[in-house]
Amino acid sequence: MGLSLRLLLLLLLLLVCLSQQQQQEEGCNIFEGSWVFDASYPLYDASQCPFIATGLNCQKQGRPDSIYLQYRWNPNHCLLPRFEGKELMERYRSKKVMFVGDSLSANQWESMACMLHASVPNATYTLTSPTTLFFPEYDFTLKLLKNGFLVRMVNHTMILDTLTGTSLWLGYDVLIFNTYHWWLHSGRLKTWDRYQIGNNTFADMDLMQAYTTALTTWVTWVDSNIDPASTRVFFQGISTVHYHGADWNEPSVQDCRGQTKPVEGSTYPGSQPQGDAVIRTVLSNMHKPATLLDILLLTQLRKDGHPSTYAGGGIDCSHWCLAGVPDTWNQLLYTILLQS
Repeated sequence: MGLSLRLLLLLLLLLVCLSQQQQQEEGCNIFEGSWVFDASYPLYDASQCPFIATGLNCQKQGRPDSIYLQYRWNPNHCLLPRFEGKELMERYRSKKVMFVGDSLSANQWESMACMLHASVPNATYTLTSPTTLFFPEYDFTLKLLKNGFLVRMVNHTMILDTLTGTSLWLGYDVLIFNTYHWWLHSGRLKTWDRYQIGNNTFADMDLMQAYTTALTTWVTWVDSNIDPASTRVFFQGISTVHYHGADWNEPSVQDCRGQTKPVEGSTYPGSQPQGDAVIRTVLSNMHKPATLLDILLLTQLRKDGHPSTYAGGGIDCSHWCLAGVPDTWNQLLYTILLQS
């Protein structure tokens, strides 16, 4: 075979490969995949990050295993770009990003703060209020606003048709909302005993009906107040808890204690949380769409990623060690922002 013919065949093969890669990327769902070991992870050293709450710094709290730090989310049909905090802040120079939600929003904010800090370790920053992080070199702001239910709470009454803190949401370029985790609280952790819609008060209501009403109130606010040309809105999907081993086909296991590896593969044997269908339905009816940051599957598979007994008290199979799983939430957020 002549040299010119070989070069032609190699060129044709390259074009086919590039075409296949483009088709994969265009049809890729970055939220469907599995966890794979990657020795280049984690993306930062938790001991060098000043923003992590004590109960989430599992290595510092004495967790003896470390392999859980070295898993990378691998979508089924494409590769995620590696997170580059400097590039993100360059692209979003003079812009502001805010997380609004419960303690899982705080988990993600701390992760993002660490990832940015590790990307520009010599950059100056200020931390105020105490969850407003500002990098003056990039004029970039990263803020967390704790707001567990989004709707108003007065005297143990959850007012489902009234939001709280909305004036603080305005003026941001990227908003990432979240509410679900605290809705499942019961016993001493439950902070409400009544619901209110308009002038009507209810001693009890189906929880998913109440959740739907609250999210619909939020949707109405977004549709009325957000200009998609200047503000990108995300809704953080459901982050899975691991308190029942039967959910991942280990019925003899009580909870996440002692778990050191993810569930293998890209499917989770446990049931789907009721709130997931509510979120998808409500978001689909928005006039000014919010992007669902669909972290459900990737958290379902990470029974090993929780603080467990290394949270500084009790058993925590709800939140996530840092470095760890929320870093991937931010990598997915970064990927979507790059595409836009």
